[in-house]
Amino acid sequence: MVKQEPPVTVRLPEAWLWVVILIGAGLGVGAAFAVGPVADGMIRLFDGAPRPLELAAALPLVWALPVLAVVGAAAGAWVAGVWRSENPVVEVGSDGVVVHDGAGGRHVARGQLAEVFTDGRDLVLRGADGAEHVRTRVDSGLTEHLRSAFERHGYPWRGTADPHEAAYTVWVDNTPDLDERAHALLRKRRRALADDRAGAADEAREELRARGISVRDRGKAQQYRTV
Repeated sequence: MVKQEPPVTVRLPEAWLWVVILIGAGLGVGAAFAVGPVADGMIRLFDGAPRPLELAAALPLVWALPVLAVVGAAAGAWVAGVWRSENPVVEVGSDGVVVHDGAGGRHVARGQLAEVFTDGRDLVLRGADGAEHVRTRVDSGLTEHLRSAFERHGYPWRGTADPHEAAYTVWVDNTPDLDERAHALLRKRRRALADDRAGAADEAREELRARGISVRDRGKAQQYRTV
């Protein structure tokens, strides 16, 4: 009996998050030394400084150091939390892949996958019919971890560019190559992205996928490909 590789989970390493927190604390320590001169300079130039800056400058250095270090660490922890929430957790197993992101958890069986790759900042899991089972934003620093996990389990890793790059077209409203419903969905998705409504944008993407249209973002433009 062939021994199966154990599942591999790819996520932002905790060490990376702690580095962000420590950088925040370090910036807080630096601010403790800089806040006094900055406040004095603003008072001389503008006859006043923001009240929080004046309060921080009034602290003795022995108090300013720990207080601003804690404030900086808290700010770093917030940034690290946002960074973590914006990246998926990808579980790669011999029988399938589970992706946990802002849209929830999704399982894709191994037999459904024909191509796995990163496209810009997106991780894409695509089927033999050309439909995208998963397209989710991922930090570029995780690309090598993803490649290793997928190749270790024998998935068809295609690298860091869409194999069908040339087939994408920049969406222009009302062009005759798409029907009115497709244009309506792309309008809906554009508005949802502009309003930061990720759920509505995902719903539009899923309906487009059901109609055989893959969509991705490049800057502020939507690009699509008919599969």
